[in-house]
Amino acid sequence: MNDSVTVALVFIGGASGSVLRWLVGLGIGERYKGGFPLGTFVINVTGAFLIGFLSTLFNVDWKDRYGSNLTAFALTGVLGGYTTFSSYQLDTANLYNQKERGVAALYWISSVGAGLVTAALGSWLARLLG
Repeated sequence: MNDSVTVALVFIGGASGSVLRWLVGLGIGERYKGGFPLGTFVINVTGAFLIGFLSTLFNVDWKDRYGSNLTAFALTGVLGGYTTFSSYQLDTANLYNQKERGVAALYWISSVGAGLVTAALGSWLARLLG
């Protein structure tokens, strides 16, 4: 595998995923005005589903998940750029600091729970179809 090609694929994938995240977040933000960080929640949950689905479909060995250009582009690049752990953490901290502690706890727990469930669901679906 050519390292410069792999780096370029991660770069292009990451840029694409970041733009996709911005567009999805913008679209949700234009329609939803509630206090729950729905945009980040939807992005991370759909990203978890996709990484579960694609990693199973691509038969990724997680001990060597950087092993192909396809996984570098799709999983590390696109989905790494699309999902956002840092925004999830910032959203949770901001809700907590705004005295929205119940919403912060709900968001914190439901993001992790929904992410785990959808990643497992994506993996199950890929095995079913594969």
